[in-house]
Amino acid sequence: MQKISIIGAGESGTGAALLAKTKGFSVFVSDAEKIAPHYKKALIAHDIPFEEGKHTLTTLCAANEIVKSPGIPDHIPLIKAVQNAGIPIIDEIELAARYTKALLIAITGSNGKTTTTELTYHLLKQAGIRVGMAGNIGKSFARQVIQDPHTHYVIELSSFQLARMYNFKAHIAGILNITPDHMDRYHGQLAHYVNDKLRILQNMTTKDHFIYFQDDPILQKTLQKRTLLPICHPISLTQPTCQGAYVKNNHFYFECVEKSYNIPCPIMQLPGQHNQVNTMMAVYIASLLGITRPSIIDALKTFSGIPHRLEWVAKIRGINFYNDSKATNTAAAYMALSSFDRPIIWIAGGQDKGNDYTLLQPLVKKKVKALICLGKDNVKIRQGFSTLTDLPIYETQKMQKAVDIALQLGKPGDIVLFSPACASFDLFKNFEERGEYFKEIVRSK
Repeated sequence: MQKISIIGAGESGTGAALLAKTKGFSVFVSDAEKIAPHYKKALIAHDIPFEEGKHTLTTLCAANEIVKSPGIPDHIPLIKAVQNAGIPIIDEIELAARYTKALLIAITGSNGKTTTTELTYHLLKQAGIRVGMAGNIGKSFARQVIQDPHTHYVIELSSFQLARMYNFKAHIAGILNITPDHMDRYHGQLAHYVNDKLRILQNMTTKDHFIYFQDDPILQKTLQKRTLLPICHPISLTQPTCQGAYVKNNHFYFECVEKSYNIPCPIMQLPGQHNQVNTMMAVYIASLLGITRPSIIDALKTFSGIPHRLEWVAKIRGINFYNDSKATNTAAAYMALSSFDRPIIWIAGGQDKGNDYTLLQPLVKKKVKALICLGKDNVKIRQGFSTLTDLPIYETQKMQKAVDIALQLGKPGDIVLFSPACASFDLFKNFEERGEYFKEIVRSK
């Protein structure tokens, strides 16, 4: 009997374990932390042996293959030991793709991939397609393949997931943008990060489709050096595209394989040019699948965005509060700051990911009336804006205090934007907890 070891018992790892057990593998699950009760219950119910609070290398290495949670870095001693033992390491997405014949739509990018994945899923579901949503979002792909199989899947993929995918093949792939992110995990090597993102194209053929944002400088430069097999569909905010999509005169224009049409931009309810890019990609995917313009328009009208991504929270004393906790890098914060024309009180900070804050200086100088640093160590972010002598900078480790300062500084018409540009792990478990806490405090005022 073939053996599979699973490292990490979260949603991804537990889903992989359940799928492997269903397919007849001998499975062992290992997690360095305490396993959440609902995941432990699922493992016990399916008679899957596991350990928590430790990793037993000899047991893990008794496997023919290992499935690793994408959140576990490659450079830790455990993973290096597994690699030295010559045992293949794959991602849960790679495993699950072996056991489905569904049409696979894969979406990646440094920013915007969650919104685009959610919107694509929404467009397809509203059109009556039996579609699932998986990857770096929601229920694991592996679990859905067992319990709730679909004809189509929209899969959000991070660079960490793509790094451990080898035979996975997307029928439709989309790359929104590439900006420096996770440089702490990539040891400052942008080229390695870019290469992992471009793995989304591996195994695609001339019958498949690739949609990309051609205005992105890193993506544009990278693609020029590659031979691309799938049919390419560029999207742009600045110029018309052939067999792609673009924005002109406040309308989206779609030049599709067999049809062309346009949609007024105001139908999209999400603010910011970055959301225009997200919308163009999602709509183009829907068009490739034969979904009609009237159906797309109806679905766009009912999509209100995702939690923690430029999410309006409340209006207090004429000041609008927005939760953008999902902005964990400077590029995401840049997009958020660009989305407003009113004076912004910006709450930012957290666990730094190798960010270069100086890239934000011109925009911050133009848009931000005050910066509130929220984190255990705010030295780097304070230094990043120290040359802006007219920018008041405040500092706190308490969300309550950050909101109070924002209210004291704000005037009617101002925007309070919580867009951290950093990971959440210094003060919170994840960006969801961070965003929910921000909303809770704002709504208590």
